Amino acid sequence: MNYIQFFEMRPEVCLLGIYLIIFMYDLIATGSSRRVFHPLVCILTAALVVLTLGDRSHFTLFGGMYESNAIIVFMKSLLSFGALLVIMQSHKWISNSDSYHKQGEFYVLLLSTLVGMFFMISARHFLLLFIGIELASLPLACLVAFDKYRHNSAEAGVKYILSSMFASAIMLYGISFLYGTTGTLYFEDMAARMTGLPIQIFALVMFFAGMGFKISLVPFHFWTADSYQGAPTSVTAYLSVISKGAAVFTLFTVLTRVFAPMTEHWNLIICLTVVASITAANLMAIKQQDLKRFMAFSSISQAGYLMLAVIGGKATGMTSLVYYLIVYMVANMAVFAIIESVEWQIGAPAKRANFNGFYKSNPKLTFIMTLALFSLAGIPPFAGFFSKFFVFMNAFSAGAWIVVFIALLNTVISLYYYLLIVKAMYMKESAQPLERIKSDPYTRISLTICTVGIVLLGVCSFIYSGIDSIAFGL
Repeated sequence: MNYIQFFEMRPEVCLLGIYLIIFMYDLIATGSSRRVFHPLVCILTAALVVLTLGDRSHFTLFGGMYESNAIIVFMKSLLSFGALLVIMQSHKWISNSDSYHKQGEFYVLLLSTLVGMFFMISARHFLLLFIGIELASLPLACLVAFDKYRHNSAEAGVKYILSSMFASAIMLYGISFLYGTTGTLYFEDMAARMTGLPIQIFALVMFFAGMGFKISLVPFHFWTADSYQGAPTSVTAYLSVISKGAAVFTLFTVLTRVFAPMTEHWNLIICLTVVASITAANLMAIKQQDLKRFMAFSSISQAGYLMLAVIGGKATGMTSLVYYLIVYMVANMAVFAIIESVEWQIGAPAKRANFNGFYKSNPKLTFIMTLALFSLAGIPPFAGFFSKFFVFMNAFSAGAWIVVFIALLNTVISLYYYLLIVKAMYMKESAQPLERIKSDPYTRISLTICTVGIVLLGVCSFIYSGIDSIAFGL
């Protein structure tokens, strides 16, 4: 075996190096030296983003099991950037809670999930894909239950791991049928042997169900609200964006590489799940008072919009998918950063009522929260409007105009429940309004990045054009 191939996997090698540095530092650092632990992790993660960004080389390794190209490397950089935002926003929680002595474990677990996601999106063989999925999922279960002394966190971890276990079993069951009918686990070889047999359609459904859990699509979403509510807020943000983004990208790749001869079948499945996800999640979100449960149903709805980019399996769909992920990342991270700040201020889970009169004491945070919610709702001129426009355009060009029409109607519903929070912040009075929140420097930097992204991503057209130029090389 040619072991030099491992060093060609630059994103994974860099991530492994950072992983080892953090692991060793956690072992040897004592006392005052641990105060630089968090800034060290932030610097190393930022270096990972820079080191992987801009590599457009296209190659395969290990007999075609692993592939790297421009859009894959860009996606890895995007996931690393999202992880950096999560790490920055977790500073106050990890430094001022019972988890302080376990911060090394938190960073190691977080980076372990990132390694799994890197393997997922580069996999061109179902064995490597499954290893990547499990490597990403198992540490996530630990992260969800990280605050083990909180009953809700332990319960959330149990629900996540049990749901993940059943989803993986269903997916593996489908993969076994694919292997049985094609005699191979390589994506390209399997696609050439797809004939649309009923057993292959069944395998497609099983695989889609397993990935549907990772993406939180209806009807595979039942774990989402409880796990999001019980997990530490930083972990919830990671689940809602980074994990979801890697899973959607992977599903897009498998559907277009493996199930290309069965496009009509999986297009129908996607259309049904998109309508169910957007409609059910929007209706459930209206009832939520707990902000993390509210954002859980919001993320289910956003997952439905993301899947509009997968319909048809075109390169334009990949462009709109990656662009949507960038926009969704900065908007959602901003919301979760503010939710976490409010939770620390009140010492309890954030409710919608806690934001009554928020504008009077925290005008800056209110402004950022408003921008983020408007972007999530798709209101022009913010970036969320353009991201929704591009996924709608992709679905419409693929012939799913009825689904697009239903999604447009649901956009009005989503605007209503996002405006409920905006109304509470600006128009409702509170008998005990929150005092001014003083965010830590890391949170302020992350909020600044997110705010700039929300405003500029919708204005700077070269970003979408740049993604489009590398997506056509997929």
